[in-house]
Amino acid sequence: MREKGLWHAATAVLLLSGDGEHVYAHRRTDTKDVYPGLHDCTAGGVVAAGEDPFDGARRELAEELGVDAEPEFLFREVFERDTVRYHGFVFQARWDGPVVHQPEEVAEGWWMPVSELSERLSDPQQPWVPDGRAFALRWLRERAATA
Repeated sequence: MREKGLWHAATAVLLLSGDGEHVYAHRRTDTKDVYPGLHDCTAGGVVAAGEDPFDGARRELAEELGVDAEPEFLFREVFERDTVRYHGFVFQARWDGPVVHQPEEVAEGWWMPVSELSERLSDPQQPWVPDGRAFALRWLRERAATA
C-alpha cells in the first residue's frame, strides 16, 4: 500500500490515563517500515478489508500496547505525506492498567503529562511521527477549545 501510495483507512488511538491528564507516548522500533525509531502518541494501523474502524482501533490497542479499553471516536482526518496516504479514524481511550508493548512495534514507552506533550509536539525538532503529531495537535486544540 505505502510502497505504491495507495489510499487506505487506518486508526490512531490516543491512550489517556484515567484522569485524562497523561498520554501514553512511545518510541517506535528501528525496524518499522515507516517512520522507524520516531516517537508517537497513538497506537494504530491499517483497517482490514471489511473491518469497522472502531474494531480496528480496539485491535490495534490490544496488539501494540496490550490494552483492552473502549475507544471513543474523536474525528476523521485525511493524512497524506509522500507515499503514506490514508483516511485516519482518530480515537481516544482511557486506561490505568498495565501497558505491554508489542516488541516488533514498540521499543519503549512512558506516560507524559498533556502539557509536556503539547510542548514537544509544537517543537518541529522533536522526533515525532508526522501523522501522530498532526492528529494529536488537532486533539489538543479541540481539547483546549472545550476546556
